[in-house]
Amino acid sequence: MKPFLSDNFLLQTKVAEQLYFGYAQDMPIIDYHNHLPPQEIAEDKVFVNMTQIWLKGDHYKWRAMRANGIDEDYITGQASDYEKFMKWAETVPYTLRNPLYHWTHLELKNPFGIEDLLDKNSAIAIYENCNAQLKSQWSVQNILKHFNVKALCTTDDPIDDLKFHQGQGMFPTFRPDKAMSPENLAHYNVYLDQLSEVSGIEINSWDTFLLAMQKRHDFFASKGCRLSDHGLETMYAIAYTETEIKNIFQRIRNKQVVDNQEIIKFKSACLYEFAKMDFEKAWVQQFHLGAIRNTNSRLLHKLGADAGVDSIGDFSMAQSLAAFFDRLEKEEKLTKTIIYNLNPADNEVFATMIGNYQDGKIIGKMQFGSGWWFLDQKDGMEKQINALSNMGLLSRFVGMLTDSRSFLSFSRHEYFRRILCNLFGNDIENGELPHDIAWVGKIIQDICYYNAERYFNLIPNPSPTSLTNLDLEKYEYSK
Repeated sequence: MKPFLSDNFLLQTKVAEQLYFGYAQDMPIIDYHNHLPPQEIAEDKVFVNMTQIWLKGDHYKWRAMRANGIDEDYITGQASDYEKFMKWAETVPYTLRNPLYHWTHLELKNPFGIEDLLDKNSAIAIYENCNAQLKSQWSVQNILKHFNVKALCTTDDPIDDLKFHQGQGMFPTFRPDKAMSPENLAHYNVYLDQLSEVSGIEINSWDTFLLAMQKRHDFFASKGCRLSDHGLETMYAIAYTETEIKNIFQRIRNKQVVDNQEIIKFKSACLYEFAKMDFEKAWVQQFHLGAIRNTNSRLLHKLGADAGVDSIGDFSMAQSLAAFFDRLEKEEKLTKTIIYNLNPADNEVFATMIGNYQDGKIIGKMQFGSGWWFLDQKDGMEKQINALSNMGLLSRFVGMLTDSRSFLSFSRHEYFRRILCNLFGNDIENGELPHDIAWVGKIIQDICYYNAERYFNLIPNPSPTSLTNLDLEKYEYSK
C-alpha cells in the first residue's frame, strides 16, 4: 500500500517517476489563464490568514461546503475568517475522491510544508502555522517566485484601466464578454456609457461601438496583451447582414427590446469583429465554451455572479464552431486559437475540430485546451489528453493553466505534470511507446513549458529551442 501524497503521488511506475523527477518537476510555469487580482500582484500583497488567500472567492470549496450542510454564513456570509476556515476543515474529510481533497493537501504541502491531513482536529494548528508563514515569507510575489512562474495572464474587461500591469511577468487578457451581452438592456447601456468614457468615443451606433472596442484593443496591446478570452455558452456564428446588426444595435442603445434570435446575431457579429482584431495583432484567442451559469437565482440575487451555482451545459457545438472558424479561414483572418469545452461529451468534437484549421505554418496553431473548470481533475485531464493524443498531436499541446482565483493554486501544474508523466510512463511500461526517456522527456518538457513559451510570445528572452524543434536527423535515437 502506498502512503497518501508521497513523493511518488500519482506516479504508478518507475518510468513515470523518472519522467516526472528528471524532466517535468522543475520546469517553469506560464499560467496563461487565471482570475488573479492584478493589484495584489503589483502591490505584493501579504495575506493575513488562510481564509483570505484560500477560501475567499473559491466557488469549488463553496459548493463542497454547501453540500456538506454548512450554513452560508460560514461560506460567504458574516462569520469570522477563523470560523470559515474551521468549517472548511470540517468539510475536507468528506471530500474524499473529489479533486478538492488532492488540491487541498497539495497546497498545504507546497508551499507550507504541511503533510498532516486537514480535519477539525488538526485545523487550529494548521491555521496558525500557515498564517505565521503567510506573514513571514509568503507574500504574493514570493509565492510566484517559489513556483517559478515566469508569466501569468490575468482576465480583464475592455474598460479596465490596467494600471497594475507594470511588469512582474503579468500580462492582461482582453475579455469582452460584457461588451457583447445585451440581455439586460439597462445594465448593458450603463456598460456602453463606461466604454464610451474610457475610449473617448461617443457610442451611438454599431460603427462607433467597434471604434471604441478597437481603441481599447489597441490600449491592451500597449500594455503587453497577447491574448483574448471569451466565456460563452456556445459559439455564436449564425448568418446576419450589416444592416441587421446596425439596426439591432440602435434598438439596444435606445433600450428597445430585442428578441433572442437578434441577440444571437449580435453576438455572432461581435465575435467575428473581435476575432479580426485579434488576427491583426497576432494574438491568441481563447474560447471557454459550455457553462450554464447562475442557475440558482436566489444565490445570484444575494451574492452576484461566480457564486458557485454554475454547471456543465449540453449545448450543440460542432456546427457553430465550424461555421465560425470557416468564415475566418476563408478570409485568411484566423489567428492562433484555443478552445476549451466544459462538457466531456465534446472532447472528441473539439479534438477533431482543431485539426480542420491547422495551417501547416504555425506549430500547433489550433489548440484543444486543457481540462477546464469541472474537468480540471485527474479523470478530466486524462480524458482530454487521450482525446488529443488520438485525434491530434499531444506533443504540440500548450499545457496546463490554473484558471484560479487563489495564489496557492499553482500546485495544479504539479498535479497535471504528474498525471501527464504517469500516462507516458504506463505506455512505456506496457510497450506501447519506445523506452526512449530522453525523447519522451523532451516532449514532456515541451508540454509543460516550451510550447507555451513559443506559442504566447510572452517571454522577452526565450529559452533555447527545445529538442522537438530541432532537425530530427541530428538526433540519435536512444536504443
